[in-house]
Amino acid sequence: MIWLALEYEMNMLVSGGTASGKTTFLNVCLPFIPSNHRIISIEDTRELYLPKYLYWTPLVTRLPNPEGEGEISMLDLLVNSLRMRPDRIILGEIRRKEEAAVLFEAMHTGHSVYATVHADSANETIKRLVNPPIDVPPNLLEQVHLNVVMFRDRRKGIRRTYQISEFVSSEGEEENEIKPNIIYRWKPSIDKVVKHLPSVRLFEQLGTFTGFTENEINKEVLQRKKILEWMIKKNVRNVQDVGKVMREYYLNRDVFLKLINKNPDAKKILEN
Repeated sequence: MIWLALEYEMNMLVSGGTASGKTTFLNVCLPFIPSNHRIISIEDTRELYLPKYLYWTPLVTRLPNPEGEGEISMLDLLVNSLRMRPDRIILGEIRRKEEAAVLFEAMHTGHSVYATVHADSANETIKRLVNPPIDVPPNLLEQVHLNVVMFRDRRKGIRRTYQISEFVSSEGEEENEIKPNIIYRWKPSIDKVVKHLPSVRLFEQLGTFTGFTENEINKEVLQRKKILEWMIKKNVRNVQDVGKVMREYYLNRDVFLKLINKNPDAKKILEN
C-alpha cells in the first residue's frame, strides 16, 4: 500500500523516537519512486542513499565559518529547492515553524513531500506539529496522506513499524480538529503488522489521483505484494539491486510481470 502511495505522489511523514528507524524506513521507501521523477533531498548530515537510476539532487546544510558567515540553513535549501521544479522533496527532519510552513506550502503547490519528525505515535505526531515550536495550522495537516510511526523495543533490541495512519478532520466546536485514523498497527504478541481500521481518506484520494476503483486499488496492492515476495525470495536487498528491479518494473511493466510469473533467476533482471 505504501509503494502504491509513493508511486502516485502522495505525501508521507515518518515519525518515531530517537534511533527508532525513521531515516532507515525512508531510505527503504525511496527506491520505489519512478525513475522519471526529479528528487531533491535536504539534510543536515547525508543519511539518504538512493539508487543510481534515480534523478536525485542531494542538498546538505552548511555551518557558518568562525566569522559567523557563510551559513546555509535547511530553510534556505528548502526555499531554493522549489525553484528547481522537483517532483519529490525529502526533508531530513521537521524541527522549526519556518521549515514546516515552507514544506506544507510545497504540498499545497503540488509537490510530493516526505519528511521525518520526532513523535512516538500518530496522535503525538499531530500534537507535535500543531503546537510550538513547529506550530502548523491544523487545516494544513489534511495534505498529509500517510503517517508511518516507527518503534524501537529496547528490551528485545528490535525496530518495527508501529502504526500506519491517515489524518482525518472532524468538526469541532471552534475549528476543525485533526485526528489520526490508524489503518495498520503492530501487534507485539504475534510480532506482525495487522489491519486496525478501514481507510477513510487514503483509497478515495488514490482513486482521485489514479482513476482506479477500490477493487482496482486492491488488485494493484496485491500485485505489488507479489513483486515484493519475489524480491525477498530472490534475496534482492541491496539498494542498487532494488533500484534495477524498480527501473525494469516502471519501464517495461508487462514484460517484467511476465518474467517474475515464470519465476526467473533475479540475475536476468539485475544484469540488464
